[in-house]
Amino acid sequence: MTRRHILAAVTLVALFVAAPRARTAARPSGPARDLAIAPPESVGISSDRLRRLDTAMKKLVDDRQVAGIVTLLERHGKVVELNAVGQRNTAGGGPLQKDAIFRIYSMTKPVTGVAMMMLFEEGKWRLDDPVSRYIPEFARLRVYAGKNDDGTPKLEDARRSITMRELMTHTGGLGYVLNPNNPVDRMIIDANILNPAAPLQAMIDGLTRMPLLAQPGTRWSYSIGVDVQGYLVEKFSGQSFADFARTRIFEPLGMKDTGFSVPKEKLSRFSEVHKGSGDALTLDPRMDPTVVPLGPSGGGGLFSTATDYARFCEMLLQGGQLNGVRLLAPRTVEMMRTNHVQPEPLKTMPPGTGWGMDFQVVTDAAAAGDSVSDGTFTWFGIAGTWFWIDPKADLAFVGMVGHQSLQTTRPIHGLSRSLVYQAVMD
Repeated sequence: MTRRHILAAVTLVALFVAAPRARTAARPSGPARDLAIAPPESVGISSDRLRRLDTAMKKLVDDRQVAGIVTLLERHGKVVELNAVGQRNTAGGGPLQKDAIFRIYSMTKPVTGVAMMMLFEEGKWRLDDPVSRYIPEFARLRVYAGKNDDGTPKLEDARRSITMRELMTHTGGLGYVLNPNNPVDRMIIDANILNPAAPLQAMIDGLTRMPLLAQPGTRWSYSIGVDVQGYLVEKFSGQSFADFARTRIFEPLGMKDTGFSVPKEKLSRFSEVHKGSGDALTLDPRMDPTVVPLGPSGGGGLFSTATDYARFCEMLLQGGQLNGVRLLAPRTVEMMRTNHVQPEPLKTMPPGTGWGMDFQVVTDAAAAGDSVSDGTFTWFGIAGTWFWIDPKADLAFVGMVGHQSLQTTRPIHGLSRSLVYQAVMD
C-alpha cells in the first residue's frame, strides 16, 4: 500500500470515529443542569414560538374547558417555561399558583417503576422470574373465559405464572378498575380490591380470588399490576411503600411536595379535580387529600407539583442521577425506556408505541402520529396530568390539570406536544 493510500485510509477511519452515532440533541457541558430558570434561546428554543403554548393554555381556561393548568418545560437541565393560568378551584379557591399540588394518579406508576428498578439493581428480582416466586398466592390464578349457562363466570387455569416483566408491562392478564363494562374489572370494583383504607396485603388476598382477563403474555391491557409492584417494594425492601418512596426517592431528589397525602398546612396550594365545562364547570369531589392511606397505591396514589415532577424527569434524563444523587445506573434507565412488550401482545397496542418498565414508549413517532422523537417515554394521570421525556431532544415537559374527562384532557396533551416542538429550533 502506498503512502497516499495509507493516508486516505487513516482519514476515512478518523471521519468514521468522529461521526455522530445517533441523532441526539447536544447536551451542553458548561452550565449546570440545576433546573434553574433560563432564557429559551439559551437552550435552542424560540421565545416567540413558545408563547403560543401559554396563549393556548390560557384560551382553554378562558373557554372554561378546565379550571386551571400549570405547564413546565425544561431542556438541557434548564427550565424555560413555568406558567400557571386559571383557578385552584371554581368555588373561590383563588388563582392557581405555579407550585400548586395536584392529584397525579397514574403518573405515580413511573415512580413505582423506579422503586422497583432500584431493587432490581440490588439483585432482589429478575425480569423473567415468575411473580409467584415472590407472591405465592399467585401460583394458581385462573382466567376468565366467558359465562356459563347460569350466568356465572366460566374459568380456566392459567397456562403459566405471570412474569415480573409482564407485571411491569401490563401484559400479565390482570384486570383493573377503569372499565366497569369489562366483567373482570367489574369484579375487582365490586370487591373493592383497591382500598386505600386497607393494607396492601389485603389487595393481594383479594386478587387471588379474581380471574385474569387473559392468559399471561397474550395481550396488553392496562392493569392493577403497578399496585402489585407497590406491594413487592414493601416485600423486597422491608419498608412500607410510602416510606421507601419518601426516603429513597422524594427526599434524595428534593421532591418536597410529593407524597401519598397532602399535609393540612399545604391545603391552600391544593388544586381540586373538576368536571363539566362552560357554566357547568364544577368541582368533582374526591377522597380527602389529607387522609394518609394505609395501603398507598403504586398505580395512582401520589400528589405532586410540576416542579417536583420535573426533578424526577430530569433524574431520568441524566441517566439516573440528579445533583450528585444517583438512584439508578444509566443502563437501568435505558432498560426502563426500552419496549419490553413481546410481539404477540404488541399487536394489541396503539401503533408506534410499546411499554417499558412502567412507562409508555414511543417506538415510531410517525406511526403514533405524534410530534415527539422516537424513544420518548411518557404517561398521564386519569385526572389529566401529563408528562413526557425526550432523550433525543434532551427535554422534558410536565403538565398539571385536574379534570375528570379524558375527552377534554387528552387533546390538551397532544396540543402541548405540537406547541413545544414547533418552538424547538435545533
